[in-house]
Formats: sequence, C-alpha cells, structure tokens
Amino acid sequence: MSHLVFMGTPEFAAPVLDALTRTSHEIVGVYTRADQPAGRGKQLQPSPIKQLALARSLPIFQPPTLRAPEHIAQLRARAPDLIIVAAYGLILPRDVLAIPPRGCVNTHASLLPRHRGAAPIMAAILAGDAETGITLMQMDEGLDTGPILAQRAITIADDDTTGALTPKLANLAAELMIETLPRILVGEIAPQPQDHSRATMFKQIKKEEGLIDWTRSAIEIARRVRAFNPWPSAYTFWNGAPLKILRAEASPRKTDAAPGRVIQSGKEIAVTTGDGVLVLREIQLAGKRAMKIEEFVRGQREFIGSVLKNT
Repeated sequence: MSHLVFMGTPEFAAPVLDALTRTSHEIVGVYTRADQPAGRGKQLQPSPIKQLALARSLPIFQPPTLRAPEHIAQLRARAPDLIIVAAYGLILPRDVLAIPPRGCVNTHASLLPRHRGAAPIMAAILAGDAETGITLMQMDEGLDTGPILAQRAITIADDDTTGALTPKLANLAAELMIETLPRILVGEIAPQPQDHSRATMFKQIKKEEGLIDWTRSAIEIARRVRAFNPWPSAYTFWNGAPLKILRAEASPRKTDAAPGRVIQSGKEIAVTTGDGVLVLREIQLAGKRAMKIEEFVRGQREFIGSVLKNT
C-alpha cells in the first residue's frame, strides 16, 4: 500500500479522487483551494473536492500557497509516495516536486503538448479539433512541460460544449489514472519527453471575450458558442439587452445582408456573419429563462429582421 496526496479543486477533479478512494492505497492528504464566496449571499462554499473529501473523512489542507516553508514542511510530514494533481490551481514549486519518491503526476485535459495552460477543454473546441483527451504527465517546474506517462484520446462530438465535454474527460481521467497508477508506483513507465516544437499555449479567457463579433465566420462563432458554454457564454445585444446564444450551428448559406442581421429561411432563424450564417437553436435574454429559438420568436416577432449589436 502506497501513501498518496491528492491536489485538486473543481468538479473535473472529483472522479479522479473518487476513484483513488476505491483503491487499496491510503490518501494521506487532500489539498484544495480555499472556500470561495458564492450565490447572492456570498456565503463561503467549499470546493467540490473539499466536499468529497469531507464525505470520505479524508484529511483536508487548504494552504494559500505551497511556497511558504511551513506549508512545505506540513506536506513533507505527510510522507507521500506520490502526489496526484488534477486542476488544483496552485503552482507546485521545486521543493514540493522533490518531496514524493515517485514524483508528482498531473492529470491534464488535453493531448499534450497541444493546449498547455489554462482551459484546455475550451481551447480544443475553439481550435476545431476532432479529438482531445487526457494526459498523465510527470510534473516539472514548467507549465505543462513535463514528460508524458500516459495518454488517451476521445472524439469531440459536433455538438459538444465545454460543459458537456468536461465530465466525459473527467471520467476518462479517472479510468486512465486507475489503470496507470500501479505501473507509476513501481516505476515501470519510462516518461516520454514532449515535443516542445509542437506545443500550443492557451491563455485564460476573460468574461468580455464572450461578446460575439458578427464579422467573424459562422464556423468560428459556432465554435465560440460551444466553447463558451457554460462560461462565459457567447453573447450579443438585442434592443440594448444582453442576449446569450446557448446553442447554434454554422451554415455556409450566402446572404447579401450585413453581419448581425437576423433572418428567416424556411423554419430556421439565423444570423448573418462575415462568412455564412449562424443558425440559432437556443438563446436566453437577460433576466429570462433559456428558450428554443422557435419559442422565443413566437413571443418576439420583431426579432426577425433586427440587427444584433456589440453594445
């Protein structure tokens, strides 16, 4: 039996921790980010990983940083054989990386070296990738630059959003971790260096980047609709109010209308773009519930023919 420390924070990490609790290994510590204010009352809410750790009576640690000597000493005292990381949210410095004899393994939601950095699931959809996957990586001091221990790919469906793809990858991560863990612990896997010349990096998205530029192509906008669902949402403005585009499809249909015009073609409602049209499926007006486009138009007939704007 080995001693494991797990580090993670969001829902994505939960299937991995859950799977680890079902092994014969002892989890001697669960590290997660500090409780965050949420909801209208801004009450402090524990992370999904903290909630799971509490339910399984696992020891929980929430240091604000892993660079302080006292937090490094605390982690060293847990004497982990291996540290497993999944979307933790804090940088592991050299002194931490050196603690476990079997090193630190990161569970990254892309096929490295593609889509290093933040939001790799969103990055894959935005790029129009046909597939993505999970990489188990031996961590070093770089950002997702360490050698690869194992990978498994998954097809990206045409209608996959970030919200829909995330649990698929989380479950895949748990499966791959459980299959690979015995070999990691006995040192059977020879880590394979990444081809850094093929690396791509994705920066953290800001909320305002969800604003749709209708002069872009329909294909690019459709990808952004999927990638930005559920956050930050792809949105535009109609009659001065924010309008979220929750589901849509690109069509190569040509039109003489300027980008941003809402048109009707048969039973379909679409918006003209810089190249093709974006066929709307589901939208949400500010302060209202999400609605299929047919239902929305029945109550807002003036929507057809209007121009969607960026303010």
